[in-house]
Amino acid sequence: MTLNEAITQRIYDLCDKNKITPNKLASLAGMPSGSLKSIFYGKSKNTGTRTILDLCQALNITIYDFFNDKMFKDKFLEGNY
Repeated sequence: MTLNEAITQRIYDLCDKNKITPNKLASLAGMPSGSLKSIFYGKSKNTGTRTILDLCQALNITIYDFFNDKMFKDKFLEGNY
């Protein structure tokens, strides 16, 4: 699994947990829904920390909460170059 795939899955999981759609999350984070879609569809190869922070703030969680998931404990996560 790549880091971007893990981030995308985590966003989906958090949307599901909070019973909101990705479009609603984008709206809450103050970003165009197209920005989130580019992450989901792999067009964005390097999701920025600012984007993740905006999503976390919209979800009322910390960056730690975002990355505190078993999929990020995999030492073999692949990066995108």
